[in-house]
Amino acid sequence: MAVDDSWEPFRLVDANEAIVDGTRAYLRDLLASGRSEATARAYGMDLLRWFRFLWAVGVPWDRATRVEARDFSRWLQVAGKPSRPHWRRHGDQGGGLWVPGGEPYAASVRAHSETVLRDFYDFHRDAGSGPLLNPFPLSRSRRGRGANAHRNPMDPPRNDRAGLYRPVVPTRVPRSVPDEQFNEIFARLPSHRDRALVAFYVSTGARASELLTATRGGTDPGRQLVAVVRKGTRAVQELPASTDAFVWLRLYLLEVEDEIPRGRQVPLWWTLRSPRRPLTYHAVHRMFERVNARTGTSATLHALRHTAAYRMAEDPNLPLTDVQFVLGHAQLTTTQIYLTPRKEEVIRRLLTHHAEQTRHAAARVAPVPAAGYRPESLQTLFGVDAR
Repeated sequence: MAVDDSWEPFRLVDANEAIVDGTRAYLRDLLASGRSEATARAYGMDLLRWFRFLWAVGVPWDRATRVEARDFSRWLQVAGKPSRPHWRRHGDQGGGLWVPGGEPYAASVRAHSETVLRDFYDFHRDAGSGPLLNPFPLSRSRRGRGANAHRNPMDPPRNDRAGLYRPVVPTRVPRSVPDEQFNEIFARLPSHRDRALVAFYVSTGARASELLTATRGGTDPGRQLVAVVRKGTRAVQELPASTDAFVWLRLYLLEVEDEIPRGRQVPLWWTLRSPRRPLTYHAVHRMFERVNARTGTSATLHALRHTAAYRMAEDPNLPLTDVQFVLGHAQLTTTQIYLTPRKEEVIRRLLTHHAEQTRHAAARVAPVPAAGYRPESLQTLFGVDAR
């Protein structure tokens, strides 16, 4: 639950809105270590999923064992995501209650949940307020052995801190928006504000939440820079943007000039409806979903960041280290994933290859056998009529 308290912005509460025992100290320690409020919220959602499972089976959190951890990990695999009707359709079937049996949780979600819960119980074990044995232990093959022991130093490093119930997360190619699909989406955007937002997303490579931190004083059209607050470090960084993005921004600001406050620290993005309010991530996400519904596409808002990264990485005049700086990656290996060819381009090139092979096969002329060879022998050997 989000609260208006900068000291404790999120709290984990039960059905009676009482703070769940053990979570308050953990989230406070998480924020004290420099993690962002968004990280605290994400960790809290993983904890809420675990506590709901414990409430259902009637086991206190400090009495949980490996049996509950095993069953919870298996439940995430087979139960599926809970779903509930939209708040506008609260009177429909279900009455707003959570209904199990939706699509299964992704492996990345289950892996993140296992990491959070293992860290949660490690925290309480060190503080002396939880069980002595972590219900989410490390893998049996890694226990009692040093990190990277008996490993060839020429081999890439392996993860020797894998949890026992941590699933294998498949390596995925970042999903970008093809140029034809992007042009169609951009043409259906309903306002100058939305066009400016999408143009900034696809030219700066900023995350959706990062661009929304921009202020009126943080934009510099003369130098084509916009300042955003980075998600991880919370540092302010200037990002270069395209000329088109600043053109759409100017058109948007002319429309709302008399309806939004002025000042260098005033948020740059506002809602279109009155009363004007600062734009939130969920509002932008919903706007992009509506555009996708009109165009019949399935692009995501985060895919615009991947699209910008691919466009930068494919430019031979732009070093990969520059792309790393703009995207805000801590490691160059993270940026290197954008050197992987796009799925659409691979499919297009392979289809062209197959068509070319078919054309060559149709134009190929069967060789004429030399005199003295028996035609039935050549037909048996090559499978064609060699006469």
